[in-house]
Amino acid sequence: MIAKCTSTQLVAAAFGLAVCLGAGFGSSGARAQAQATPDYKALMAAPDRSADDREADKRRDPVPFLEFAGAKPGMKVLDMGAGAGYSTELMARAVAPDGIVLGQFPPDTFPKAKEAFEARLKTPAMADAFEDMMPFDDPVPPGIRNLDLITFLFYYHDTTYMNVDRAKMDQKMFAALKPGGFLVLADHSAMPGADISVGKSLHRIDQAVVRHELEAAGFKLFAEGDFWRVPGDTRDFSSQKPTSPVDAFVLKFQKPQ
Repeated sequence: MIAKCTSTQLVAAAFGLAVCLGAGFGSSGARAQAQATPDYKALMAAPDRSADDREADKRRDPVPFLEFAGAKPGMKVLDMGAGAGYSTELMARAVAPDGIVLGQFPPDTFPKAKEAFEARLKTPAMADAFEDMMPFDDPVPPGIRNLDLITFLFYYHDTTYMNVDRAKMDQKMFAALKPGGFLVLADHSAMPGADISVGKSLHRIDQAVVRHELEAAGFKLFAEGDFWRVPGDTRDFSSQKPTSPVDAFVLKFQKPQ
């Protein structure tokens, strides 16, 4: 009888193969640096992108985000809170060829999101992407380390009301990155000084809370992006049922060398 591999084992095997091929963790930084920065506009204009993804682009142009994150061919990326996989595919396109992307979501995620992600995995653009069904506070499969980049888009606020140990989550992400690696996080802006309870009521979070928690884990703020800012947002309504455009902050953190 041939034993079936779990998704976690398959992910670890894929990363192990990357090491054997010379695109592994020890050399990924130098390899990624050697690769030219992709033409992100051309990647987003690819004819095989779905109509749903193009519609999602209208809410927030992904090009400035990709430029800010600095995703390049050959990188190893963890996409936290992947959901149906929109952001995971953005990363997969940006790090091809030779890159690998893990789309993380917990085992008890919404079935429709899981089905959508798994359907997306069957497309050519996701050839080097894998589902990572791990809890938020233990998101990295065993044996995975020295990642180049972690992305965490519009889901950190949800972990404030879920059964998630955020301090542990942040420490796990920190440990998974290579020295000098980056975490790029975006979320819906709450009012300055807002309690974390607005994570559930308004689906927002104060960026100062995010910064405090990530810096407590060892991250250093590297840059802030203003490309998804909406100055007129009153920040007093739910981002899930917006009555007007929602302000979003984007923070880029680095694991010290």
